[in-house]
Amino acid sequence: MTATTALTALSAEAPSLVQSVDWLAIAPVVITAAVGLAVLVADLFLAERHKPVLGWISVAGLAAATATLLPLRAGDRATFCLTGDPAACSYVADRFTIAIQFLVLAGALVTALVSVTAVRDTRMPAGEYWFLLLSSAAGAALLPASRDLATLIVALEVASLPAFALVGMRRGNRLSSEAALKFFLSSVTATAVSLMGVSFVYATTGSLHLTQVADRLEDVPGQLDTLAMAGVALTLVGFAFKTAAVPFHFWVPDTYVGAPLPIAGYLSVIGKAVGFTGLILVTVIAFPAYSDIWGPALAVLAVLTMTLGNAAAVRQSADSPNSAVRLLAWSSVGQAGYLLVPIAAAAYTDRDQIGSTVAYALMYAAVNLGAFSVAALVARTKPQHRISDYRGLYAERPLAALSLAFFLLCLAGLPPGIIGLFAKVTVFRSAVDAGLGWLAVVMAINVVIALYYYLRWTALLFRTPEGAQTRTRAPWPVAAAVVLTAITAVVLSGAPEIILRVTTGSLFAQ
Repeated sequence: MTATTALTALSAEAPSLVQSVDWLAIAPVVITAAVGLAVLVADLFLAERHKPVLGWISVAGLAAATATLLPLRAGDRATFCLTGDPAACSYVADRFTIAIQFLVLAGALVTALVSVTAVRDTRMPAGEYWFLLLSSAAGAALLPASRDLATLIVALEVASLPAFALVGMRRGNRLSSEAALKFFLSSVTATAVSLMGVSFVYATTGSLHLTQVADRLEDVPGQLDTLAMAGVALTLVGFAFKTAAVPFHFWVPDTYVGAPLPIAGYLSVIGKAVGFTGLILVTVIAFPAYSDIWGPALAVLAVLTMTLGNAAAVRQSADSPNSAVRLLAWSSVGQAGYLLVPIAAAAYTDRDQIGSTVAYALMYAAVNLGAFSVAALVARTKPQHRISDYRGLYAERPLAALSLAFFLLCLAGLPPGIIGLFAKVTVFRSAVDAGLGWLAVVMAINVVIALYYYLRWTALLFRTPEGAQTRTRAPWPVAAAVVLTAITAVVLSGAPEIILRVTTGSLFAQ
């Protein structure tokens, strides 16, 4: 046998190490990242007066990335799979991935619309701002498709690192600098803890792919059981931080106040989606063998988070500077508690319970981004961000007031915000079905507490205004963001089965 023949025979027997790439599956992430790089390069050659075009390029890029989700809606694609184990893939575009990617990219699109005016008015560096926003959105879109721990952590950091800079983007603003520093230090610490957890899990299982980790954790040798439990617990810390779950919530109020308002809205929705997505993937797919550990832990976190968030929101004074942003910040902490309930319930029944979290997250994204869009509109004439600034908003801006009232009623779960009520009932039912009656009772009490501050703000919108009203023309990109989120919330309130159809049944590729 000649040397050439021997090499040919050997290569025929050995498995190929070349992985195929499904470009359509990764298109949403690739387009977002590519547009971000294009914006950064274009910024070098554009004159200052032409810099606003970068914002519209970013809006168009996010719209195109969102549109590429349409051919993926079947949710049956995977790529970057191991040649020896085709079931172990690093990137999976299943129904869960598509739902979260839609939330992330559509939410980033709304943020970009609100930012177009904010970047110009506050004179933030346009090229850097849009590059960082698109980079963060690309990382956030990658995370739900990640099916190995390495890709998961990389996606988490790609989504987070640009966000630190975005929070501190307002030059010369002390609150912005402090917020960015607090956000950075606490997030880096949480990520370091998670990386230690991942290393423990890898030492125990010898794999980073979530499906392989799940299989090998089913039969852990006795001497490695403590190491595995420590790895599971530590891995959850970083994602719990991103969800603003108590006691990892302390960065939220100051960060939202110090950040540019569009970025505060972005963090409240996309930042939170990143955390919950990672939490779902590591618990439900990778760590089901240790559900007796993370299930009770997440149930306790849910109680602490919703209770402390709502209690702090109730205490906000209407006349204090930044009280509106702080109320939305603490409200987002309380909402995070509700989002944790179905994940905890999945430990006691089956993983399809997390469909309730996805449904609630989709509702929350639309109405919370809408509330921040209205806040950005009001802040143009009343930059103190006080709740009292919204008194008589109906007399000044009727459509904005009606939209904000609808958003707040959705968050409260009251008619006509049917989608909010539907989402809360779905989450409540997941707790009952899992036998967590005590958790359902605590959630019901917290929903009642939250009614107070949501209704107080709503009533203020229709009271008689104090003093002369300042009427200014609303910038059309901000108005478009308000209208877009309002229409979405109204449509979903009229037909909540749209979300139910998307999130019912198994969201993961089998």
